[in-house]
Amino acid sequence: MKESIHQFFQVGTILWMSWPKTDPIEALKRVARDDFFDAIELKSFGERNEEARDILRQSHMKVCYGAQPRLLGPKLNPNALDEEERLKAERTLLEAIDEAEYLGARGIAFLAGKWQEETKEEAYAQLLKTTRKLCDYAAAKNMSVELEVFDYDMDKAALIGPAPLAARFAADMRTTHSNFGLLVDLSHFPTTYETSRFVIRTLRPYITHFHFGNAVVRKGCEGYGDLHPRLGYPNSANDVAELVDFLRVLKDEGFFCQDEPYVLSMEVTPRPGEDEEIIVANTKRCLNRAWSLV
Repeated sequence: MKESIHQFFQVGTILWMSWPKTDPIEALKRVARDDFFDAIELKSFGERNEEARDILRQSHMKVCYGAQPRLLGPKLNPNALDEEERLKAERTLLEAIDEAEYLGARGIAFLAGKWQEETKEEAYAQLLKTTRKLCDYAAAKNMSVELEVFDYDMDKAALIGPAPLAARFAADMRTTHSNFGLLVDLSHFPTTYETSRFVIRTLRPYITHFHFGNAVVRKGCEGYGDLHPRLGYPNSANDVAELVDFLRVLKDEGFFCQDEPYVLSMEVTPRPGEDEEIIVANTKRCLNRAWSLV
């Protein structure tokens, strides 16, 4: 593409992934000072939320709130069959909507919980219950709710899950809530044994947000699982060629939107011994190169 990628996407990064070793407010300032980034995805800053909000107000970046850590850390499950366990997850996600609003985000993203084959349909019904509650609450604030599609049997082992099941879930949600959407991540396509073309075409009507990154899916190899190493990591699935394919599919399926650009965020994190700034620079280079080949 000859045109700038910023003409068609709001390019972002996931703050807690890109700078895991840096003070979060200092990391936020680094992103806010870098005009490569049009968007930022963040989680709670705790007692420093006011400080973070002041920086975000100055930045002119689109703010996105990731509620995934609220679930993954304490191992909460929004599709738990035990109702009290489900409600614990629901409560923290409702709190996330309030916190997201405070920080200037217009919605939250979260993920489904673990599941068992014999109770899959019951878990699906529980997830619908949680998500509809979140969407009701968010709609009253003119906010949105996004479910990120994860692997179903490799690492996170989330109910949603393979693209066809994600499409079914999103269709069910859209019958009642227009403020629901799906977040898809190139990093996760290898972990669900699917391709960019299959995922994007299957989920086309419901996608509202994009991530890109990498994964190692060869068992026994360093970095195996949903760990988001840099593009081109040894024995990994994604590099520039896979990113080019991803972007071409997005173009073919009509996701290059100048008037209302989608968020396209890098989700990469340094492996032990790697430098945060170099990994972010690596990802920018890969994105720039891939864009030039689309």
